[in-house]
Amino acid sequence: MTGFGLATLDAGNCKFTVEIKSLNSKFLELSLKMPKAYSDKELLLRNDCSKNLERGKAYVSITVEKQQGEATTAGIDRKKLTIYYRELQEAAKELGEPSQNLLQLALNMPEVIAYQEENGTDEEWALIEQTYQQALKNFQTFRADEGRILKQDLELRIKNILGCQDEVEKLEVNRIPAIRERISTLLNEQVGKEHIDQNRFEQELIYYIDKLDITEEKIRLKSHCDYFITTLNQPDANGKKLGFIAQEIGREINTIGSKANDASMQQQVVVMKEELEKIKEQLLNVL
Repeated sequence: MTGFGLATLDAGNCKFTVEIKSLNSKFLELSLKMPKAYSDKELLLRNDCSKNLERGKAYVSITVEKQQGEATTAGIDRKKLTIYYRELQEAAKELGEPSQNLLQLALNMPEVIAYQEENGTDEEWALIEQTYQQALKNFQTFRADEGRILKQDLELRIKNILGCQDEVEKLEVNRIPAIRERISTLLNEQVGKEHIDQNRFEQELIYYIDKLDITEEKIRLKSHCDYFITTLNQPDANGKKLGFIAQEIGREINTIGSKANDASMQQQVVVMKEELEKIKEQLLNVL
């Protein structure tokens, strides 16, 4: 959701500048800065920003620089100036301080000088809209360029997870025989082969091995990864959906890890978890 767009338009007597930038955020947090002369257009602009920016901590700034004439007029509130000046004189007298520059201090007091901006015209607003649309176009181009890079990285991470799953399947071939041999050896040492009921042993072994079976988890993991790629290639904004799919991928990886009972397989699970964390970090920047 990070992005940046800048556009300027020089209309001779006025120069219009629109800057749009955003950072990651779960929702749209819009900060809009524009001249008071066009404050009646703020709601219109906010609605357009909400539709086009969608998500992110966004900052939109509009500035108007007058090339000729004064953009604002100023007036002095003489009543407030007099009150501030007299209060300052009395305070200086009581404190025994010099009374120099009190007028300057009084002029800097709140609301003594009032600035009035000129009213914006429809022609100027049309130029502002034109500049805004160009800045928005530049902003969306920035996002699209970044999105293509993110897409490539996410596809690579999913590919790495599936690669680890392939390694898990290769290791799984010898896992069950190894478990069977380990349990059988342990029983022979602790109980003695002559005291073991082979039928009962086989029944218990089947029950135990069934608890370690990860066939369903592998199928679901592959399905979730494929769905992730399919969703990633859709034109809609699916950042939140991709986040939910990533959570499901994480559940399957965790279950495989808990059932693995094999150091080599668990090493592959650790790599898958690392890749998934990178995916989650990147999804924070996807609409």
